[in-house]
Formats: sequence, structure tokens, C-alpha cells
Amino acid sequence: MVETIGRANCFTNTRLMGWGGFLRCPVGFSAHPCYNGKNNRLHSALHREELSLMSILELVVNSRAGKRTLPDCCNEETFAAVRAFHRTLPGYAPTPLVPLPALAQTLGVKGIYLKDESKRFGLNAFKALGASYAIHKLFGDHPQGRPLTVTATDGNHGKGMAWSTHLLGGHAVVFMPAGTVDSRVEAIRAIGDTEVTVTRENYDGTVAIAAAYARAHGGHLVQDTAVPGFEEAPRDIVLGYSTMAAEALEQMAALGAGEPTHTFLQSGVGSMAAGVAAYLAKTCKTPPAMAVVEAWESACALESIRQNRLVTIGGHTQTSMAGLNCGTPNPQIMPVLREWAEYYLRCQDEVTFRAMCRLAHPGPGETAVVSGESGAAGLGCLMALTERPDLAEARAAMGLDETSVVLLFSTEGDTDPGHYREVLAQGY
Repeated sequence: MVETIGRANCFTNTRLMGWGGFLRCPVGFSAHPCYNGKNNRLHSALHREELSLMSILELVVNSRAGKRTLPDCCNEETFAAVRAFHRTLPGYAPTPLVPLPALAQTLGVKGIYLKDESKRFGLNAFKALGASYAIHKLFGDHPQGRPLTVTATDGNHGKGMAWSTHLLGGHAVVFMPAGTVDSRVEAIRAIGDTEVTVTRENYDGTVAIAAAYARAHGGHLVQDTAVPGFEEAPRDIVLGYSTMAAEALEQMAALGAGEPTHTFLQSGVGSMAAGVAAYLAKTCKTPPAMAVVEAWESACALESIRQNRLVTIGGHTQTSMAGLNCGTPNPQIMPVLREWAEYYLRCQDEVTFRAMCRLAHPGPGETAVVSGESGAAGLGCLMALTERPDLAEARAAMGLDETSVVLLFSTEGDTDPGHYREVLAQGY
């Protein structure tokens, strides 16, 4: 555990006391969890000087990571089959890997490489990789009749699922939690004849509604977390995300960057983090140090690691990182994360806002990237860890130094365009 010794405008001067293998490093700079309850946005009227005395980043070190085993399905043959399937989809192309040399120099690391998933299938996010493969495994290339698929989503997964179902000639029904912004609702509703319902529940409650609807109507729940009676689709969704990692390693090799030493992986229920982690663990000669990144109030993977049990965070947790606002990790994937991910970070929204702005305003030799709230969280954590002197202990614990080559995934573009413009206008 950590004892906090001093606090001024931030948490600093912490003492490592050694408990259960965890290192907890809370720090703060200018953040405040004040939101519009309807759409989880930070109030633009808040003055920056009012946003002090808040912890904005926490690191938990998982000393139980053994880095030895993977599930049987995470093998070279399966990963190759996933990649081969994705190549058959209309509009498939590897998304760009964007080098950030100026930022790497500023942050004191050897290299930073960012996968821009806003370019995936024209859907502005990566999620169709998982949903398309899961639906393919459920129905094959020629389903009988018109299959019904059902899901719960904060936005990106539902859009990918609806797109994949439409390609198949099926019908998609999508449920979204309370507080979902209109732009994300309408983006899904615009795909074919997809039905979209916004519930009064949080994410976990909306998953339960979707599962009940699928059972009652003979549908297939295509969810990225395991629900009793619907266990196959989540596994295949996780495997589908491996294509992102496969592309990234090939692109890094082509650029002469070698393999990454570190990667930061965003987590809502943890399926993307586990899919990428499993591929890197299986494929890299020396698997990178892996950090799981979550929103401050809904960091269910971090709490599960801290408490060494599956933890659910209830209530209507607030964050602009909608894709990370999930209260229960996918139980299928926690063994992978526990085994391979050593570091767990939770961050306040300002951490990702700063990264969104930095990506929109590239340095010399860099390309601008439109990265949304969930998409920029990994870079935001890296920036905080490497820029702040009071995070030296956490930075050292993670081995971030001038030899580090960091792989990041910008998992979405501006899926809430209005809020994206607000963040850039604030200039964090």
C-alpha cells in the first residue's frame, strides 16, 4: 500500500510500504469530475483554477503477472484465420501506424507509434474487428433466414456490430445506456434498419436488458463480455481484435522500429486489451510491458487486480471516455490480463483531453490524428507519467526511459464531434 505524506495542489511525496505486491501512486493536477448528467461532458464553463486538489492518475502494479500461459484459442493458427477473414471484408485495409518522433523526444523515450483506428472500415473506431469475426463464427458466410443480433453498447461496439450484421443481411437491435450522446445513437441508427433503444440503466444494466431481449426473441447476443448462455461471441470478439496488433507489429518492422518495449491498452470490459495482449504475448520475441488504462470511476479491471477477485463497480459512473465506462470486466479475459499485464492505470478525463489536443496539433515530422476521448487515454497516461517530476517513482516502476519504444492504440476518432471541438477549444 501507499501512505500519502504531503499534499498541496496535488498528491506528492508518497511512501511505498509494500502490501500484496501493489504499488499505488496517486497524483493530481487540475482535474475535476464535474459533468453534465445528460451526456457526461465536462462543463466548459468550469474555470481551470477551480480544478485543483484532485487525484488524476493512479498506478497499481500487478506482481502476480507470471507471463507464462495463454488460453488454448490464442494460437498462431487462430490468429492467422482471424486475419484472413478480415481481409475478405469490403473496405479492409490496415489502419495507419503514426510515428510521433517529436513527442518521443519531448517525453524522453526512444519512440512512440500510434495506431489510428479512426480509419477502420469508415466507422471511426476499431470495434468492427471483433464484432465481424464473432458474427462470422456464429453464422458462417451463408446464414439461413435473416439472423437477429442483439447487443448493448456505449457506442463503438454497437456500431461495429450493426455494420457487420448489415453486411450479413441480418437485423440488429442495439441497447445503449442512459446518458449516451445523440451523435453516437444516430450513427448506429443510420446503419440499415438497425433498431436502437436508450435505456435508463448503466452499462451493466443495459447488458442485462440486451441479454433478456435476445433470449425472448430467439436472437444472438453479440456482446464483448461473457453472459450466461452467450459465451462464444465474447471469445471471438477478443480474438478479432488481434488483427490490430498483427498490423501494428508488421508496420513497426517496416519502419525499422523493432518490437515495442511498452504498450498502453484501454479497457472498458477489457476485451480489446486482452486480445491485443494475447497476440503480443504469443508473437513478440520479448513481449512488451503492458499497461491497462481505465477511466477513473469505472476502473473495474484495476480494482479486480487490486482485490484479487472479479469486482463490479455499480452506479452511474461519470466520464467522457464512454467506451471505457463499464462496471464489470469480462470474466473470460481477466486470466489473460492477470498473467500478462503488469500495470493498471486509472485516469481522470483531463489526462485524455491533453492527449487529444496534442494529437490534433502535431510536432515536426508528425501527422495530425483525430482521437476521441477513449482513443487518446493511453497517450494521455504516457504523457503524464513522463512529463511530471512527481511521477518519477511510477515511471521508474514501469521502466519508461530513453530506450523505451511505446505502442499505442487510438481506438476511436471524434465519435462525439461536438465534445471533441469543445476539448480542442479549451486547449488543455
